Amino acid sequence: TAIALYGYDQGMMSLVNTNYDYLDTMGISGESPLVGVIVSVYYLGCAVGAVLASYLGDAKGRKPSIFVCLAVTTLGNLLMFIAGLGFSRGALALMFIGRIVMGLGVGGIDAVIPVYSSELNEEGGRGKALAQEFQANIFGLNMAFAINLGVTNALGKTNQWAWRIPIVVMQIYPVLLMSFIYRLPESPRWWIFHDCENDARVSLVEIYGDDEATEKLDELKEAAKEESAVSIGYSDMILPGGQQFHETMVTVMGQVNQALTGYGAVSVYGAQIFELLGFDVSTAEYLTQGNYISYFFLMTFAWILIDRVGRRFLMVTGAFGIAVCFIILTVMGGLAMNCNKLGIPNMAVSVPGSIALFVATGLFGIGWLAQAWLIPTEIFPSTSRAQGSAISVIVWGLANFTVTLVTPILFNNLNYWIFLVFAVTNLFAGWWTWAYSPETGGRSFEDNQQFFTESKESNTWRVSRVKGGEYRHMPREKEGNG
Repeated sequence: TAIALYGYDQGMMSLVNTNYDYLDTMGISGESPLVGVIVSVYYLGCAVGAVLASYLGDAKGRKPSIFVCLAVTTLGNLLMFIAGLGFSRGALALMFIGRIVMGLGVGGIDAVIPVYSSELNEEGGRGKALAQEFQANIFGLNMAFAINLGVTNALGKTNQWAWRIPIVVMQIYPVLLMSFIYRLPESPRWWIFHDCENDARVSLVEIYGDDEATEKLDELKEAAKEESAVSIGYSDMILPGGQQFHETMVTVMGQVNQALTGYGAVSVYGAQIFELLGFDVSTAEYLTQGNYISYFFLMTFAWILIDRVGRRFLMVTGAFGIAVCFIILTVMGGLAMNCNKLGIPNMAVSVPGSIALFVATGLFGIGWLAQAWLIPTEIFPSTSRAQGSAISVIVWGLANFTVTLVTPILFNNLNYWIFLVFAVTNLFAGWWTWAYSPETGGRSFEDNQQFFTESKESNTWRVSRVKGGEYRHMPREKEGNG
Protein backbone atom coordinates (compact mmCIF):
# COMPACT_ATOMS: atom_id res chain seq x y z
CA THR A 1 0.00 0.00 0.00
CA ALA A 2 2.80 2.45 0.86
CA ILE A 3 4.82 1.72 -2.28
CA ALA A 4 1.64 2.19 -4.34
CA LEU A 5 1.88 5.92 -3.51
CA TYR A 6 4.93 6.25 -5.76
CA GLY A 7 3.16 4.57 -8.68
CA TYR A 8 -0.02 6.58 -8.15
CA ASP A 9 1.86 9.86 -8.48
CA GLN A 10 3.38 8.82 -11.81
CA GLY A 11 0.00 7.88 -13.26
CA MET A 12 -1.66 10.94 -11.76
CA MET A 13 0.65 13.58 -13.21
CA SER A 14 0.78 12.12 -16.73
CA LEU A 15 -2.72 13.39 -17.59
CA VAL A 16 -2.85 16.28 -15.14
CA ASN A 17 -0.06 17.82 -17.22
CA THR A 18 -2.34 17.94 -20.29
CA ASN A 19 -5.43 19.40 -18.56
CA TYR A 20 -6.15 22.88 -19.96
CA ASP A 21 -7.67 24.18 -16.71
CA TYR A 22 -4.65 22.97 -14.75
CA LEU A 23 -2.26 24.75 -17.10
CA ASP A 24 -4.41 27.90 -17.01
CA THR A 25 -4.65 27.81 -13.19
CA MET A 26 -0.87 27.45 -12.91
CA GLY A 27 -0.42 30.24 -15.46
CA ILE A 28 1.76 28.17 -17.81
CA SER A 29 1.53 26.76 -21.33
CA GLY A 30 1.67 23.09 -22.27
CA GLU A 31 5.10 23.62 -23.82
CA SER A 32 6.52 25.49 -20.83
CA PRO A 33 9.55 23.95 -19.10
CA LEU A 34 7.69 24.55 -15.83
CA VAL A 35 5.45 21.57 -16.66
CA GLY A 36 8.47 19.31 -16.28
CA VAL A 37 9.79 21.26 -13.28
CA ILE A 38 6.52 20.77 -11.36
CA VAL A 39 6.78 17.02 -11.96
CA SER A 40 10.47 16.74 -11.21
CA VAL A 41 10.71 18.95 -8.09
CA TYR A 42 8.84 16.19 -6.26
CA TYR A 43 11.94 14.03 -6.59
CA LEU A 44 14.06 16.62 -4.79
CA GLY A 45 11.62 16.39 -1.90
CA CYS A 46 12.02 12.61 -2.03
CA ALA A 47 15.80 12.93 -1.67
CA VAL A 48 15.52 15.08 1.47
CA GLY A 49 12.71 12.96 2.89
CA ALA A 50 14.82 9.82 2.55
CA VAL A 51 17.56 11.23 4.79
CA LEU A 52 15.12 12.48 7.45
CA ALA A 53 13.17 9.21 7.45
CA SER A 54 16.32 7.09 7.74
CA TYR A 55 17.36 9.00 10.87
CA LEU A 56 13.87 8.68 12.31
CA GLY A 57 13.71 5.00 11.36
CA ASP A 58 16.95 4.26 13.18
CA ALA A 59 16.13 6.37 16.24
CA LYS A 60 12.44 5.65 16.81
CA GLY A 61 11.70 2.52 14.78
CA ARG A 62 10.62 1.59 11.27
CA LYS A 63 6.88 1.83 12.02
CA PRO A 64 6.88 5.34 13.56
CA SER A 65 8.99 6.57 10.66
CA ILE A 66 6.54 5.11 8.12
CA PHE A 67 3.58 6.69 9.98
CA VAL A 68 5.14 10.16 9.98
CA CYS A 69 6.00 9.86 6.28
CA LEU A 70 2.41 8.91 5.47
CA ALA A 71 1.12 11.94 7.38
CA VAL A 72 3.51 14.25 5.50
CA THR A 73 2.40 12.69 2.19
CA THR A 74 -1.23 13.42 3.11
CA LEU A 75 -0.40 17.07 3.81
CA GLY A 76 1.49 17.53 0.54
CA ASN A 77 -1.31 15.93 -1.44
CA LEU A 78 -3.90 18.27 0.14
CA LEU A 79 -1.76 21.31 -0.72
CA MET A 80 -1.68 20.17 -4.35
CA PHE A 81 -5.45 19.66 -4.32
CA ILE A 82 -6.26 23.18 -3.06
CA ALA A 83 -3.69 24.96 -5.28
CA GLY A 84 -5.70 27.59 -7.18
CA LEU A 85 -9.03 26.38 -5.73
CA GLY A 86 -11.04 29.62 -5.62
CA PHE A 87 -7.97 31.77 -6.14
CA SER A 88 -5.35 32.20 -8.83
CA ARG A 89 -2.61 34.24 -7.20
CA GLY A 90 0.01 31.97 -5.70
CA ALA A 91 -1.45 28.78 -7.23
CA LEU A 92 1.82 27.80 -8.89
CA ALA A 93 3.82 28.43 -5.71
CA LEU A 94 1.41 26.33 -3.65
CA MET A 95 1.57 23.52 -6.21
CA PHE A 96 5.38 23.57 -5.96
CA ILE A 97 5.19 23.46 -2.16
CA GLY A 98 2.67 20.62 -2.28
CA ARG A 99 4.86 18.61 -4.67
CA ILE A 100 7.93 19.09 -2.46
CA VAL A 101 6.09 18.22 0.78
CA MET A 102 4.54 15.14 -0.79
CA GLY A 103 7.99 14.19 -2.05
CA LEU A 104 9.32 14.41 1.52
CA GLY A 105 6.75 11.84 2.60
CA VAL A 106 6.99 9.48 -0.36
CA GLY A 107 10.81 9.64 -0.34
CA GLY A 108 10.80 8.67 3.32
CA ILE A 109 8.44 5.79 2.62
CA ASP A 110 10.62 4.60 -0.26
CA ALA A 111 13.66 4.65 2.06
CA VAL A 112 12.12 2.83 5.02
CA ILE A 113 9.70 0.35 3.46
CA PRO A 114 12.34 -1.72 1.56
CA VAL A 115 14.44 -1.93 4.73
CA TYR A 116 11.42 -2.88 6.82
CA SER A 117 10.33 -5.49 4.26
CA SER A 118 13.79 -7.08 4.04
CA GLU A 119 14.14 -7.25 7.81
CA LEU A 120 10.83 -9.09 8.11
CA ASN A 121 11.66 -11.71 5.45
CA GLU A 122 14.19 -14.52 5.13
CA GLU A 123 16.93 -14.57 2.47
CA GLY A 124 14.92 -16.98 0.30
CA GLY A 125 11.90 -14.69 0.14
CA ARG A 126 13.15 -11.10 0.31
CA GLY A 127 13.05 -10.59 -3.45
CA LYS A 128 9.57 -12.01 -3.88
CA ALA A 129 8.21 -9.90 -1.00
CA LEU A 130 9.55 -6.62 -2.39
CA ALA A 131 8.63 -7.48 -5.98
CA GLN A 132 5.05 -8.07 -4.83
CA GLU A 133 5.09 -4.70 -3.09
CA PHE A 134 6.22 -3.07 -6.31
CA GLN A 135 3.44 -4.82 -8.16
CA ALA A 136 1.21 -2.78 -5.84
CA ASN A 137 3.19 0.23 -7.08
CA ILE A 138 2.03 -0.58 -10.62
CA PHE A 139 -1.52 -1.04 -9.34
CA GLY A 140 -1.30 2.53 -8.02
CA LEU A 141 -0.06 3.67 -11.42
CA ASN A 142 -2.99 1.94 -13.14
CA MET A 143 -5.52 3.26 -10.65
CA ALA A 144 -4.34 6.85 -11.04
CA PHE A 145 -4.30 6.77 -14.82
CA ALA A 146 -7.71 5.05 -15.01
CA ILE A 147 -9.30 7.63 -12.70
CA ASN A 148 -7.58 10.40 -14.66
CA LEU A 149 -8.80 9.00 -17.95
CA GLY A 150 -12.33 8.45 -16.66
CA VAL A 151 -12.87 11.93 -15.22
CA THR A 152 -11.17 13.55 -18.21
CA ASN A 153 -13.52 11.81 -20.63
CA ALA A 154 -16.53 12.58 -18.41
CA LEU A 155 -15.74 16.21 -17.58
CA GLY A 156 -13.36 17.30 -20.34
CA LYS A 157 -9.88 18.78 -20.28
CA THR A 158 -11.21 22.26 -19.46
CA ASN A 159 -12.83 21.22 -16.16
CA GLN A 160 -10.81 21.78 -12.97
CA TRP A 161 -12.26 18.67 -11.27
CA ALA A 162 -10.82 16.52 -14.06
CA TRP A 163 -7.38 17.14 -12.49
CA ARG A 164 -8.30 17.79 -8.85
CA ILE A 165 -10.23 14.54 -8.32
CA PRO A 166 -7.31 12.25 -9.32
CA ILE A 167 -5.06 14.20 -6.95
CA VAL A 168 -7.29 13.96 -3.86
CA VAL A 169 -8.21 10.29 -4.44
CA MET A 170 -4.57 9.51 -3.63
CA GLN A 171 -5.51 10.11 0.03
CA ILE A 172 -6.91 6.57 0.08
CA TYR A 173 -3.41 5.07 0.32
CA PRO A 174 -1.85 6.97 3.24
CA VAL A 175 -5.08 7.12 5.26
CA LEU A 176 -5.70 3.39 4.80
CA LEU A 177 -2.17 2.45 5.85
CA MET A 178 -2.11 4.83 8.81
CA SER A 179 -5.31 3.19 10.06
CA PHE A 180 -3.78 -0.28 10.44
CA ILE A 181 0.00 0.14 10.61
CA TYR A 182 -0.17 -0.27 14.41
CA ARG A 183 -1.14 -3.92 13.84
CA LEU A 184 2.10 -4.72 12.00
CA PRO A 185 5.16 -5.99 13.90
CA GLU A 186 8.17 -3.76 14.40
CA SER A 187 11.40 -4.99 12.83
CA PRO A 188 12.95 -7.56 15.18
CA ARG A 189 16.39 -6.47 13.98
CA TRP A 190 15.63 -2.91 15.08
CA TRP A 191 14.52 -4.15 18.51
CA ILE A 192 17.70 -6.22 18.93
CA PHE A 193 19.97 -3.33 17.97
CA HIS A 194 18.22 -1.23 20.60
CA ASP A 195 18.66 -3.87 23.31
CA CYS A 196 14.96 -4.77 23.43
CA GLU A 197 15.22 -8.56 23.38
CA ASN A 198 11.73 -9.27 24.70
CA ASP A 199 10.14 -6.98 22.10
CA ALA A 200 12.22 -8.65 19.40
CA ARG A 201 10.97 -12.05 20.53
CA VAL A 202 7.35 -10.85 20.33
CA SER A 203 7.91 -9.63 16.75
CA LEU A 204 9.61 -12.89 15.77
CA VAL A 205 6.77 -14.99 17.20
CA GLU A 206 4.31 -12.87 15.24
CA ILE A 207 6.31 -13.32 12.02
CA TYR A 208 7.61 -16.91 12.27
CA GLY A 209 5.66 -18.55 15.09
CA ASP A 210 6.89 -19.96 18.40
CA ASP A 211 8.91 -22.84 16.92
CA GLU A 212 11.31 -20.67 14.88
CA ALA A 213 11.34 -17.54 17.05
CA THR A 214 14.05 -18.71 19.49
CA GLU A 215 16.43 -19.79 16.72
CA LYS A 216 15.90 -16.53 14.83
CA LEU A 217 16.45 -14.52 18.00
CA ASP A 218 19.79 -16.22 18.62
CA GLU A 219 20.85 -15.47 15.03
CA LEU A 220 19.92 -11.81 15.39
CA LYS A 221 21.75 -11.49 18.70
CA GLU A 222 24.88 -12.99 17.14
CA ALA A 223 24.66 -10.66 14.15
CA ALA A 224 24.11 -7.67 16.45
CA LYS A 225 27.15 -8.61 18.51
CA GLU A 226 29.36 -8.68 15.39
CA GLU A 227 27.97 -5.49 13.85
CA SER A 228 27.58 -3.32 16.96
CA ALA A 229 31.35 -3.08 17.38
CA VAL A 230 31.52 -1.06 14.16
CA SER A 231 30.18 2.50 14.05
CA ILE A 232 29.19 3.66 10.56
CA GLY A 233 28.53 7.25 9.48
CA TYR A 234 27.66 8.78 6.14
CA SER A 235 31.30 9.79 5.68
CA ASP A 236 32.28 6.10 5.82
CA MET A 237 29.80 5.43 3.04
CA ILE A 238 30.19 8.30 0.57
CA LEU A 239 33.87 9.18 0.76
CA PRO A 240 36.41 7.18 -1.30
CA GLY A 241 38.38 4.98 1.05
CA GLY A 242 35.49 4.74 3.51
CA GLN A 243 34.86 1.26 4.85
CA GLN A 244 31.50 1.02 3.03
CA PHE A 245 32.23 3.14 -0.05
CA HIS A 246 32.09 0.07 -2.32
CA GLU A 247 28.63 -0.90 -1.07
CA THR A 248 27.49 2.68 -1.56
CA MET A 249 28.71 2.79 -5.16
CA VAL A 250 26.84 -0.44 -5.95
CA THR A 251 23.74 1.22 -4.47
CA VAL A 252 24.28 4.50 -6.32
CA MET A 253 24.87 2.86 -9.68
CA GLY A 254 21.86 0.60 -9.21
CA GLN A 255 19.60 3.64 -9.03
CA VAL A 256 21.48 5.57 -11.72
CA ASN A 257 21.22 2.61 -14.06
CA GLN A 258 17.53 2.19 -13.28
CA ALA A 259 16.99 5.83 -14.31
CA LEU A 260 19.08 5.25 -17.44
CA THR A 261 16.65 2.55 -18.56
CA GLY A 262 14.38 5.48 -19.43
CA TYR A 263 11.27 4.11 -17.83
CA GLY A 264 10.78 7.17 -15.61
CA ALA A 265 10.13 9.06 -18.83
CA VAL A 266 7.86 6.34 -20.23
CA SER A 267 5.68 6.26 -17.11
CA VAL A 268 5.15 10.03 -16.97
CA TYR A 269 5.07 10.79 -20.70
CA GLY A 270 3.65 7.50 -22.02
CA ALA A 271 0.74 9.07 -23.89
CA GLN A 272 3.09 11.46 -25.72
CA ILE A 273 5.18 8.49 -26.89
CA PHE A 274 2.15 6.81 -28.45
CA GLU A 275 1.26 10.11 -30.12
CA LEU A 276 4.78 10.27 -31.53
CA LEU A 277 4.17 6.81 -33.01
CA GLY A 278 1.23 8.25 -34.95
CA PHE A 279 -1.85 7.73 -32.76
CA ASP A 280 -4.37 10.47 -32.00
CA VAL A 281 -4.58 11.85 -28.46
CA SER A 282 -7.55 9.73 -27.32
CA THR A 283 -6.14 6.46 -28.71
CA ALA A 284 -2.73 7.26 -27.22
CA GLU A 285 -4.27 7.67 -23.77
CA TYR A 286 -6.12 4.34 -23.97
CA LEU A 287 -2.97 2.60 -25.22
CA THR A 288 -1.08 4.06 -22.29
CA GLN A 289 -3.64 2.52 -19.93
CA GLY A 290 -3.30 -0.78 -21.79
CA ASN A 291 0.47 -0.60 -21.41
CA TYR A 292 0.12 -0.06 -17.66
CA ILE A 293 -2.29 -3.00 -17.33
CA SER A 294 0.15 -5.24 -19.24
CA TYR A 295 2.93 -3.91 -17.00
CA PHE A 296 0.96 -4.93 -13.89
CA PHE A 297 0.41 -8.52 -15.03
CA LEU A 298 3.94 -8.99 -16.40
CA MET A 299 5.29 -7.90 -13.02
CA THR A 300 4.10 -11.28 -11.75
CA PHE A 301 7.12 -12.82 -13.50
CA ALA A 302 9.37 -10.60 -11.38
CA TRP A 303 8.34 -12.08 -8.07
CA ILE A 304 8.25 -15.59 -9.55
CA LEU A 305 11.80 -15.33 -10.92
CA ILE A 306 13.70 -12.92 -8.66
CA ASP A 307 14.53 -15.48 -5.96
CA ARG A 308 15.01 -18.30 -8.47
CA VAL A 309 17.35 -16.87 -11.11
CA GLY A 310 18.65 -13.91 -9.14
CA ARG A 311 18.74 -10.14 -9.31
CA ARG A 312 21.76 -9.83 -11.63
CA PHE A 313 20.42 -12.08 -14.38
CA LEU A 314 17.11 -10.23 -14.56
CA MET A 315 18.81 -6.82 -14.51
CA VAL A 316 21.37 -7.61 -17.21
CA THR A 317 18.99 -9.39 -19.58
CA GLY A 318 16.34 -6.76 -18.90
CA ALA A 319 18.65 -3.87 -19.80
CA PHE A 320 19.83 -5.47 -23.04
CA GLY A 321 16.24 -6.42 -23.93
CA ILE A 322 15.02 -2.86 -23.32
CA ALA A 323 17.89 -1.55 -25.49
CA VAL A 324 16.68 -3.71 -28.39
CA CYS A 325 13.13 -2.42 -27.89
CA PHE A 326 14.29 1.20 -27.93
CA ILE A 327 16.25 0.60 -31.14
CA ILE A 328 13.03 -0.75 -32.69
CA LEU A 329 11.16 2.30 -31.37
CA THR A 330 13.76 4.60 -32.95
CA VAL A 331 13.17 3.02 -36.34
CA MET A 332 9.38 2.95 -35.97
CA GLY A 333 9.26 6.50 -34.62
CA GLY A 334 11.26 7.72 -37.60
CA LEU A 335 9.02 5.88 -40.04
CA ALA A 336 5.89 7.15 -38.27
CA MET A 337 6.98 10.76 -38.73
CA ASN A 338 7.66 10.16 -42.43
CA CYS A 339 4.80 7.80 -43.34
CA ASN A 340 3.28 10.19 -45.88
CA LYS A 341 6.60 10.79 -47.65
CA LEU A 342 7.41 7.09 -47.79
CA GLY A 343 3.87 5.95 -48.62
CA ILE A 344 3.75 3.62 -45.60
CA PRO A 345 0.41 3.01 -43.82
CA ASN A 346 0.47 4.48 -40.30
CA MET A 347 -0.59 1.22 -38.67
CA ALA A 348 2.30 -0.63 -40.30
CA VAL A 349 4.73 1.24 -38.05
CA SER A 350 2.61 2.33 -35.08
CA VAL A 351 1.54 -1.23 -34.17
CA PRO A 352 5.03 -2.80 -34.03
CA GLY A 353 6.29 0.34 -32.30
CA SER A 354 3.59 -0.02 -29.67
CA ILE A 355 4.41 -3.71 -29.18
CA ALA A 356 8.06 -2.77 -28.63
CA LEU A 357 7.00 -0.23 -25.99
CA PHE A 358 4.76 -2.80 -24.25
CA VAL A 359 7.65 -5.29 -24.18
CA ALA A 360 10.14 -2.69 -22.93
CA THR A 361 7.76 -1.75 -20.12
CA GLY A 362 7.35 -5.38 -19.09
CA LEU A 363 11.10 -6.00 -19.18
CA PHE A 364 11.67 -2.98 -16.95
CA GLY A 365 9.18 -4.29 -14.41
CA ILE A 366 10.69 -7.77 -14.39
CA GLY A 367 14.32 -6.71 -14.48
CA TRP A 368 14.67 -3.35 -12.77
CA LEU A 369 11.70 -2.03 -10.81
CA ALA A 370 12.29 -3.83 -7.50
CA GLN A 371 15.95 -4.82 -7.82
CA ALA A 372 17.47 -1.35 -7.49
CA TRP A 373 15.58 -0.92 -4.20
CA LEU A 374 16.20 -4.44 -2.93
CA ILE A 375 19.97 -4.73 -3.29
CA PRO A 376 20.82 -1.85 -0.87
CA THR A 377 18.76 -3.55 1.84
CA GLU A 378 20.78 -6.75 1.37
CA ILE A 379 24.38 -5.51 1.31
CA PHE A 380 24.62 -3.13 4.28
CA PRO A 381 24.85 -4.24 7.94
CA SER A 382 21.98 -3.34 10.26
CA THR A 383 23.96 -0.40 11.67
CA SER A 384 23.88 1.35 8.29
CA ARG A 385 21.04 -0.32 6.41
CA ALA A 386 18.66 2.63 6.79
CA GLN A 387 21.38 5.08 5.68
CA GLY A 388 22.15 2.87 2.69
CA SER A 389 18.50 2.81 1.72
CA ALA A 390 18.34 6.60 2.18
CA ILE A 391 21.29 7.06 -0.18
CA SER A 392 19.46 4.84 -2.66
CA VAL A 393 16.38 7.09 -2.53
CA ILE A 394 18.49 10.26 -2.75
CA VAL A 395 20.17 9.04 -5.92
CA TRP A 396 16.82 7.81 -7.27
CA GLY A 397 15.31 11.22 -6.55
CA LEU A 398 18.12 13.19 -8.18
CA ALA A 399 18.33 10.84 -11.17
CA ASN A 400 14.58 10.93 -11.79
CA PHE A 401 14.50 14.70 -11.22
CA THR A 402 17.00 15.00 -14.05
CA VAL A 403 15.24 12.49 -16.33
CA THR A 404 11.74 13.93 -15.88
CA LEU A 405 13.06 17.48 -16.25
CA VAL A 406 15.07 16.75 -19.40
CA THR A 407 12.66 14.33 -21.10
CA PRO A 408 10.09 16.91 -22.35
CA ILE A 409 12.96 19.03 -23.66
CA LEU A 410 14.45 16.01 -25.44
CA PHE A 411 11.04 15.08 -26.88
CA ASN A 412 10.61 18.57 -28.28
CA ASN A 413 14.09 18.65 -29.80
CA LEU A 414 15.03 15.05 -30.64
CA ASN A 415 11.62 13.51 -31.38
CA TYR A 416 12.13 9.79 -32.03
CA TRP A 417 15.92 10.01 -31.61
CA ILE A 418 15.33 10.09 -27.85
CA PHE A 419 14.70 6.34 -28.07
CA LEU A 420 18.21 5.79 -29.44
CA VAL A 421 19.61 7.74 -26.48
CA PHE A 422 17.78 5.39 -24.12
CA ALA A 423 19.00 2.35 -26.10
CA VAL A 424 22.61 3.42 -25.48
CA THR A 425 22.02 4.15 -21.79
CA ASN A 426 20.44 0.71 -21.35
CA LEU A 427 23.48 -0.96 -22.90
CA PHE A 428 25.65 0.87 -20.38
CA ALA A 429 23.35 -0.14 -17.49
CA GLY A 430 23.49 -3.79 -18.53
CA TRP A 431 27.28 -3.79 -18.89
CA TRP A 432 27.92 -2.07 -15.55
CA THR A 433 25.60 -4.44 -13.71
CA TRP A 434 27.23 -7.48 -15.30
CA ALA A 435 30.72 -6.24 -14.38
CA TYR A 436 30.27 -4.78 -10.90
CA SER A 437 26.98 -5.71 -9.22
CA PRO A 438 27.15 -8.92 -7.12
CA GLU A 439 24.31 -11.42 -6.93
CA THR A 440 22.67 -10.92 -3.53
CA GLY A 441 19.78 -13.37 -3.89
CA GLY A 442 19.63 -16.53 -1.79
CA ARG A 443 22.27 -15.23 0.63
CA SER A 444 22.04 -13.91 4.17
CA PHE A 445 22.89 -10.28 4.92
CA GLU A 446 26.17 -11.48 6.40
CA ASP A 447 27.03 -13.56 3.30
CA ASN A 448 26.49 -10.53 1.08
CA GLN A 449 28.69 -8.38 3.28
CA GLN A 450 31.40 -11.03 2.87
CA PHE A 451 31.58 -10.20 -0.84
CA PHE A 452 32.82 -6.71 -0.05
CA THR A 453 35.36 -8.03 2.43
CA GLU A 454 36.66 -10.46 -0.22
CA SER A 455 36.64 -7.69 -2.83
CA LYS A 456 38.82 -5.49 -0.64
CA GLU A 457 41.24 -8.36 -0.08
CA SER A 458 41.33 -9.09 -3.84
CA ASN A 459 41.80 -5.38 -4.60
CA THR A 460 39.11 -5.42 -7.31
CA TRP A 461 35.44 -4.55 -7.76
CA ARG A 462 34.96 -6.88 -10.73
CA VAL A 463 32.51 -9.55 -9.66
CA SER A 464 34.18 -12.20 -11.83
CA ARG A 465 37.47 -11.73 -9.98
CA VAL A 466 36.17 -11.92 -6.42
CA LYS A 467 36.20 -15.37 -4.79
CA GLY A 468 36.42 -17.14 -8.16
CA GLY A 469 33.36 -15.37 -9.53
CA GLU A 470 31.10 -17.02 -6.95
CA TYR A 471 28.91 -13.91 -6.70
CA ARG A 472 28.05 -13.85 -10.39
CA HIS A 473 25.13 -16.17 -9.69
CA MET A 474 22.85 -17.48 -6.97
CA PRO A 475 24.56 -19.78 -4.43
CA ARG A 476 24.69 -23.35 -5.65
CA GLU A 477 23.80 -26.34 -3.51
CA LYS A 478 26.86 -27.92 -1.97
CA GLU A 479 27.53 -31.53 -2.67
CA GLY A 480 25.89 -33.77 -0.14
CA ASN A 481 23.06 -31.36 0.57
CA GLY A 482 20.77 -33.05 -1.92
